[in-house]
Amino acid sequence: MDTRELRYFVAVAEELHFGRAADRLGITQPPLSRTIARLEQRLGVALLERTSRRVVLTDAGATLLTESGPILGALAAAERRTRQAAAEQPRITLSVKAGTTGELLAKLLDAYTGEPGSVPVDLLLGDAHQQEARLRSGEADVALLHLPFDATAGFEIEPLLTEGQVLVLPTSHPLARRTRLHMSQINARTDLPLARWPRVDGTYPDGPGVEIRNLTQLYQLIALGRGAVVLPESCRTDLNHDLATVPVVDGQPVTTVIAWPSLSRSRPVADLVRLATGLWPQSDQDAVRSRGASGR
Repeated sequence: MDTRELRYFVAVAEELHFGRAADRLGITQPPLSRTIARLEQRLGVALLERTSRRVVLTDAGATLLTESGPILGALAAAERRTRQAAAEQPRITLSVKAGTTGELLAKLLDAYTGEPGSVPVDLLLGDAHQQEARLRSGEADVALLHLPFDATAGFEIEPLLTEGQVLVLPTSHPLARRTRLHMSQINARTDLPLARWPRVDGTYPDGPGVEIRNLTQLYQLIALGRGAVVLPESCRTDLNHDLATVPVVDGQPVTTVIAWPSLSRSRPVADLVRLATGLWPQSDQDAVRSRGASGR
């Protein structure tokens, strides 16, 4: 298989319509049909079932579609990184989730800017799970990910900060006066449904809480009394006066890691990682936990 065949097949498999796929690829339909037929002949399997009314993926076609994504993504990432390596002025693109790790991010950027030989850092702010995808596609050189929520397979990682979690809720809610809570107490409150984050595939788990993708939207909804959320303790530095936090004693610890592709040979990325791993000593982590335990 060559990359052109894979790109053509993915277009048809995603559109499930040869005409729309041809328009998407900027070609006419006959050469697209011939390419798919040659691909099926070479593989010795039927990838698509065609009728006069619809196109359906076979099991083999669904498998090839799943396998094609990482292959084409890796090729696109290689192209981007190759061009970046040849650039006269190197740069680093850092992907982070909007509204999180604010204190850590500011500390990292300030320290790196003062380093001899530092290069410009472009920030990519995104919604949940976008950081991982951007790192895999080559759109980002390095990312701040959060375990256990983000997948790190295929990346090198260094842990920066491990912290507990707090419940973020309106200051007017009765639970805001508590000094600590258990998850069972939070889940028992039907008037305070926990917000639902999307899964990696974009779907949401079942539940009564609002569906959200970013913290700006979420904080507004919480202030209006439409729900609550459990977040890492460091979120407290970014909250307005109309939101309160209560430590969740049995909340799962969250570890922020700096991640980069395993095959990366970028010296600026290596310098940024080296600096980041020394910025958050144990004493600072204890201070974060202490602030979280005191509530707000």
